[in-house]
Amino acid sequence: MNHAAAIAQLAASAEVCEANAPINEAEGNHEQAQLERSNAKSYRSAIESLSAGSEQKLTPPAIGEIWPGQGGIYGGLRQYPEGLCHIIFAAEDVPGRHAYGDYGVEVEAESRTDGRANTEALVAREGKHPAAIAAAGYRADDHNDFYLPSIGELHHGWQFLPESFATDWYYGSSSQFSANLAYDMDFENGWLNLYVKYNERLVRPVRRFLQ
Repeated sequence: MNHAAAIAQLAASAEVCEANAPINEAEGNHEQAQLERSNAKSYRSAIESLSAGSEQKLTPPAIGEIWPGQGGIYGGLRQYPEGLCHIIFAAEDVPGRHAYGDYGVEVEAESRTDGRANTEALVAREGKHPAAIAAAGYRADDHNDFYLPSIGELHHGWQFLPESFATDWYYGSSSQFSANLAYDMDFENGWLNLYVKYNERLVRPVRRFLQ
């Protein structure tokens, strides 16, 4: 399947999900409505990635520098299920501090490498995960595909651009450890920690797209 056909198919799927979401909402199927919106967002993100891949490859700046038009600071390359991707860290934290949420409940957000998959699972759970919601709601340079980073993605940030993060408090990740705990990152010393889900942490959104 070529790029154009794949994009058309993804667009059709996104439109179906976007049309179904308000219908389910009206019928009281709130979880299904949220799932439809999450799926539509994933389709739109995939369209953006395919569209970028069909154009001339972009030339990234040096790691740690702002990439104009891409929503933030360039973090280099990482391997993901869809392929090798550029990772972009927002240039600033989301205002305030935010809890992981839903203490005592195990959720399907256990990836230590794929924050987007974790965030989609968390946001689909009807407003129970403030940090994920805050990250997913971030916008920069007209990009709306940000998410709460996994602990692996936060560690990547500490390895390659630590000066871009605050050192006076911890950053929350989207990676769950257990029903009560999630992973966070201390950028002062590079410590990976566990914290109780109702405690609040800083949120630094990230996004990615195929090389």
